[in-house]
Amino acid sequence: MTASPETQPASPNSPKSAEQPLLEVRDFQVELIADTAIIRAVDAVSFTIHRGETVTIIGESGSGKSTTAMGILRLLPEDLAVLSGTVVIDGVDISADPKAIDKVRGKTLALIPQDPMTALSPVHSIGSQLFEAIKIAGAASGKDKAALQARAVRLLEQVHIPTPELQLKKYPHQLSGGMLQRVLIAIALASEPQLLVADEPTSALDVTVQGGILDLLLELQEQRGIGILMITHDLGVARLISDRIHVMKDGAFVESGEVQQIVDHPATEYTQTLLAAVPVLGPWDETPTASGRRAAGPSTTPDPALTETGAKP
Repeated sequence: MTASPETQPASPNSPKSAEQPLLEVRDFQVELIADTAIIRAVDAVSFTIHRGETVTIIGESGSGKSTTAMGILRLLPEDLAVLSGTVVIDGVDISADPKAIDKVRGKTLALIPQDPMTALSPVHSIGSQLFEAIKIAGAASGKDKAALQARAVRLLEQVHIPTPELQLKKYPHQLSGGMLQRVLIAIALASEPQLLVADEPTSALDVTVQGGILDLLLELQEQRGIGILMITHDLGVARLISDRIHVMKDGAFVESGEVQQIVDHPATEYTQTLLAAVPVLGPWDETPTASGRRAAGPSTTPDPALTETGAKP
């Protein structure tokens, strides 16, 4: 296992060394209580996130990455999950006092769920769900409908949804997956959070739509200086948006480091296997087949313009 940047002493001249992290996780552990056994789903992970940083936890399905995020948010069932370790969010220690999460969740801290079609209520309009988030955040009173409407319109404008006044009247089934994901981001932004937890925010979207969502997250980060904890299985997403990556397997970090270090020089066989799983397209093969038709597919000859990781340099 390589040393995590969080475990190495920071340079005295680094601005991050004197700055309190938005999120500090130390020896965090999640044990799930099953009928016949206790399963350690997350095993003593440690990391930090500062303002303006994106830290990504990546791994295959079942590796424990989403369980880590839900445990930090204290969204796991209390009768099924036992949490231990230290979690400090913007100076608030939520591990010592479980009720302390109420001080930060939906305020300093917000979640972007994985699938907008299941995260949003199908029987309530986009506007009513956004209004509810605004009221909970205390950004506007429920009695002041004009203020609620104005705030909701501004949030949809910030996530680049056209004609926001019209979209507020629609129901989730009337919007595309990309638009719904932007609505979820708008709901998360209602509380003016300092830290976003994005749980596979692009996994349910087409590749062409994914890029727009990632661009939006980077834009919001640049404008607001928010920190992002990204949960994903997609190394392409991680490479585009991350400052640091933690590779997770069987509930533990097997490798941690700066994004270029992990992508270009993976130290563990597991990370190398993840990188090898990224599809690599070669040049289009137009060689006629025996029937006289052109081959309908890419050539198996590697494209020299692609790096060994399958990404453009």
